[in-house]
Amino acid sequence: MSDDDSSPTPFANARPWLLLLSVFAIATCGLVYELIAGTLASYLLGDSVTQFSTIIGVYLFAMGVGSYLSRYITGDLISFFIRVEFLIALVGGCSAAFLFLMFGYAASFRIPLYTVVVLIGCLVGMEIPLLLRILEGRFAFKDLVSNVFSFDYIGALLASLLFPLVLVPRLGLVRSAFVFGLINAGVGMLALVMLKHHLKTSGRGLWITGCATSALLVLGIIKADVVTEWGEYAAFPDPVIYAESTPYQRIVLTRRRDDLRLYLNGNLQFSSRDEYRYHEALVHLGLSRLPEARRVLILGGGDGLAAREVLRYPRIESITLVDLDPAMTQLFTTQEMLRQQNASALLSPKVRVENQDAFTWLDTPRGPFDYVIIDFPDPSNFSLGKLYSTTFYQRLAKAMSPNAALVVQSTSPYVARRSFWCVDATLRSCGFQTQPYHALVPSFGEWGFILAARQSMNEEPALPEGLRFVTAEVIRQLLHFPPDMARVDTEINRLNNQALVRYFDEDWAAYLH
Repeated sequence: MSDDDSSPTPFANARPWLLLLSVFAIATCGLVYELIAGTLASYLLGDSVTQFSTIIGVYLFAMGVGSYLSRYITGDLISFFIRVEFLIALVGGCSAAFLFLMFGYAASFRIPLYTVVVLIGCLVGMEIPLLLRILEGRFAFKDLVSNVFSFDYIGALLASLLFPLVLVPRLGLVRSAFVFGLINAGVGMLALVMLKHHLKTSGRGLWITGCATSALLVLGIIKADVVTEWGEYAAFPDPVIYAESTPYQRIVLTRRRDDLRLYLNGNLQFSSRDEYRYHEALVHLGLSRLPEARRVLILGGGDGLAAREVLRYPRIESITLVDLDPAMTQLFTTQEMLRQQNASALLSPKVRVENQDAFTWLDTPRGPFDYVIIDFPDPSNFSLGKLYSTTFYQRLAKAMSPNAALVVQSTSPYVARRSFWCVDATLRSCGFQTQPYHALVPSFGEWGFILAARQSMNEEPALPEGLRFVTAEVIRQLLHFPPDMARVDTEINRLNNQALVRYFDEDWAAYLH
């Protein structure tokens, strides 16, 4: 064996299960860093499919680069492997905190994001080749390769299960990264203990590095909430009063004087100063013209604000609200300040909340419902785009009574003109007659809605008392589209093309840049 590789003797007294446990640990850590980067990018940049796809691609490419570069590492492989573990611990452990802070300050967030991903990927790519070279001679070659890669893949499975079920809901992204950085540091320290007598250089510097790295990561675990607050204070214009990471999204509430704002994954959902304009427009243009409506279905709307408007009609007997995230409905059910916003609508005996994916919820026969309010987030990714597809509307039609109507929040017809009219075209392709309209919501600008039914809705609106925005005269104004928002021809949004997501990305990118 050459001088560049470690001989079998360093492992004469080493326990094989400890060595393989190290493989298991570094594999778990490596995948967790990748998942953290992809999730954080999705939270902050939107479009989870694009973000995860590019993060995974860049990360795997960087691992390949690291694996290739490992061939040029010669000399004391053990010392180098330990240094790599400490460096991964530092970079990977601090990655979420660093990126979270950079989002509020960097002119282009993607530069630090992909720099961190490439750096971690290169370092992780070096781990297994180095470990294989160090372990050479301890096992027969076929056993060495099968053992190392078996534990590597098992570690990846554990990470993929822990991440959504434990790490994100229990620890959050920032603290999870620090915890797994500490595990990487522990692998380095374990190797240092096991192989200290076979290092070709003094181990004192490695001990100091390992202890300092571990201390920093422990401090990060303790102060993770402070780091998160710093990042959110930089990312949001107003003081953050509540933040929570759920398996589905990042929920943030901010408040400045009388303006309470809700953000989901960094995107504004409402401002308490003008949300009444949005929700009155969403609910009343259709429901006020359905005097026979008794059963209402709300899809999305976990904040209870649409339900508040529906409850203005005494004739309504039941409201079924389907929202994916139980943390949202729980928050707006239990917090006094938020109950003031929705008038405790979610506590009404008429309201039944079901925390499920609306797409799969409609697999089971439902209804019939007399009015359906669709208040989903904008179609910024494919998982949301499916909720605006022909398949979804056809499923929904089966849950509607013969004279029922539905309304869809449909993004801005001014900023995302093609997106708005794509929703309209998709509904019409499913046999609905549509009535598009729009309203000015100062926090959002011009916002669009589409009312749809199987037959024309000719009833005069019978509006409830106490509305602050919608009147019969205002309704006539909302139905008028000036030339810069007028209808344009678009594709129909189907599951197999997701044309709406493409339109949405292109429309908003052109507006923002």
